[in-house]
Amino acid sequence: MTENVVVLGAGYAGAGAINKLQSELGGNARLTWIADVDYHLVLHESHRVIRDPDVRSDITFPVEDIADPSTRFIQDEVTGLDVDEQVVELADTDDVDYDYVLVGLGSQTAYYGIPGLEDHSLTLKSLDDALEIHEAVKEASQAATRGEPAQVVIGGAGLSGIQTAGEIAEFRDNHRAPIEIHLVEALEEIFPGNDPEVQQALRDLLEEAGVQIHTDDPITEAKEDVIEFDEGEPLEHDVLVWTGGITGRDAMDDVDLDNEHNRVNTEANFQTSDERVFAIGDSAIIDQGDRPAPPTAQAAWQAAEVAGENISRAIENRPLKTWEYNDKGTVVSVGEKAVAHDVQMLPVDTFGGFPAKNLKKMIAARWIADITSWNVARKSWSSL
Repeated sequence: MTENVVVLGAGYAGAGAINKLQSELGGNARLTWIADVDYHLVLHESHRVIRDPDVRSDITFPVEDIADPSTRFIQDEVTGLDVDEQVVELADTDDVDYDYVLVGLGSQTAYYGIPGLEDHSLTLKSLDDALEIHEAVKEASQAATRGEPAQVVIGGAGLSGIQTAGEIAEFRDNHRAPIEIHLVEALEEIFPGNDPEVQQALRDLLEEAGVQIHTDDPITEAKEDVIEFDEGEPLEHDVLVWTGGITGRDAMDDVDLDNEHNRVNTEANFQTSDERVFAIGDSAIIDQGDRPAPPTAQAAWQAAEVAGENISRAIENRPLKTWEYNDKGTVVSVGEKAVAHDVQMLPVDTFGGFPAKNLKKMIAARWIADITSWNVARKSWSSL
């Protein structure tokens, strides 16, 4: 009997899994891909769009460039998953039956119950979000003067917050715009939980770019034009961007699977509490022993390869593979510059300059090549 395999989401997890499944399944299954957009976005480069919207054509790739002709694609919003009936529930089209489903819907922004934050902040979780930040920063700068510059505040100094601050600084410099940029972090240091050496290197680049850094003081309330802190003075803003955390998608809210904040718990083989449901990427909390796999693009790329193979193994009643996350290092951009840290097979722990910038471009190009071709990746190179 031919099995129905359904993949949810067009992010790294979904696109990577589709790529793998198309090579694994052959004629053993009918493959359906469901996402709310008809393209894959290289999300870890989406901050580039904040500076220059024209970059979007180099970091978005139509599903037809990734999906085989035999793969059925449905553009619609997933609203739920009925594991008893084995049905994916959709907003505007008929529900889709499955024999196996891979959840790769990604995440949405977590606001941690901070009053007013959701109402008064922008986020960076999609292409539309990046375009909205660009327009907001541009409009604020046009209304500002040298005497009263636009105040742009980025809440959360993790990967997204740092890179967002860097792109807004590049926009400011390219347009000679009157903008002051503030990066706010509740914990003691930017890029929390990472090595002090890379934290300091990123702080140096941000300060060199004119970004004012505020740490060790959580936001307690966000209002239309000001944020309040636990201890410090209020900070006025014309634009507030929040990058402070993630939670699962609303579509997984009532799904009968073991989960935490709508992120589905899985074993290291990506199987959930229902053997017909697999999950990867930000949608999942993947068991890795002491701590789960990180919700990063790097982890999603690695996971998609094994998850796709495991669904094929499940169909054939073969043992599933166990996945172990392999941290190959970190590369973070601050505008046109970058910092690399703990990169495998390199003799130095932390470095910047052209080598770090080029490495970051190469990582994105390699991903684009994997899901499309090297020719397409070469065309995107200048925007990465």
